[in-house]
Amino acid sequence: MKEPKTEVRIDKWLWAVRLFKTRSIAIDACKKGRISIKGMTIKPSRMIKVGDVIDVKRPPITYSFEVLNLTENRMGAKLVPEFMKDVTSPSQLEILELSKVSGFVDRARGTGRPTKKDRRDLQQFSEDFSFFDDWDLDEDE
Repeated sequence: MKEPKTEVRIDKWLWAVRLFKTRSIAIDACKKGRISIKGMTIKPSRMIKVGDVIDVKRPPITYSFEVLNLTENRMGAKLVPEFMKDVTSPSQLEILELSKVSGFVDRARGTGRPTKKDRRDLQQFSEDFSFFDDWDLDEDE
């Protein structure tokens, strides 16, 4: 019978708990400095153990996950809570909410095409003032 693992490579674990779609993407994230433990960026080959807190930078925030269990095999989404716990700070989650609320409000004029929502808002705005079309302002009475 196999002994349970005491350490697992970080890239395999990140992929197995579905934080990254492929192991290659997890490796790239480590190499680009987006994965850290205790504030130190780590290599993809770094071994992790139960109790480690892993920080994953995904702009605009940094998520934190505590390792509850180790695995090298990818699992279904329902099993993920047995292997990791989200310990992201409330201040980081607040930043995420603010970025969702702001949406495209900060979009610079002329960058990209208007969205469907932009078109609907413009159409609604123009319909609100359509009652002026019936007025003949040039008529003298």
